[in-house]
Amino acid sequence: MSLEMCVLASGSGGNCTVIRAGGEVALIDAGLGPRTTSRRLNGTGVTLSDIRAIVLTHLDSDHFNLGWVNTAEDLGLRIYVHRNRLADLRNLSPRAAALSTVFTHDCFSPLASATFTPIPLAHDDAGSHGFTIECNGSRAGYATDLGFVPNCLFEHFAMLDVLAIESNYDPRMQVLSNRPTFLKKRIMGGRGHLSNDQALSAIRRILDGCERSRRRLPVHIVLLHRSRQCNCPA
Repeated sequence: MSLEMCVLASGSGGNCTVIRAGGEVALIDAGLGPRTTSRRLNGTGVTLSDIRAIVLTHLDSDHFNLGWVNTAEDLGLRIYVHRNRLADLRNLSPRAAALSTVFTHDCFSPLASATFTPIPLAHDDAGSHGFTIECNGSRAGYATDLGFVPNCLFEHFAMLDVLAIESNYDPRMQVLSNRPTFLKKRIMGGRGHLSNDQALSAIRRILDGCERSRRRLPVHIVLLHRSRQCNCPA
């Protein structure tokens, strides 16, 4: 069975990506409400009732919408969250925490045919996680909400069929925007988001490494978490 990825949303308004492997379905993040997710699934061949698990990168509201708690209970979904964030999830929603399964640094399988390998990423105080996802020889890499690209990400993303990485902002537009100074510092301070230039540099390094080692190149490159255009002065 092949590994399939479909990005339903990626940005400050919500993040949600479908992973289908071996006939089973999981979501990476659930930052859209269930109704919006259901509408965006139209045409994908997937419905809400097909979803078996939600794998969270972190707990920001654009990555986990608490409207999913009732749906998760109704459908019997498991919510996968890093062990260090379980207490935070419990504070947000004890019901969501009761549905959760924790992951650590080890591989885990929210779907029978897919193995997820977590990658720790710097994002705000608590951090986030990217993943490599493997199914019967197919590999996808997923990394969003990272302030910089750690060396371990290049090791994990050495041989992928699909490369999905954050490309969040243009530095000059960010500086010239009318956003408050604290927000600019958060975004660009090394623990916020990845700039377009940083994303391009990372992609080039990944592709160069594949060519040097004669490993296969990604078939698809997906840019994640595109911000709304900054309102810049003329």
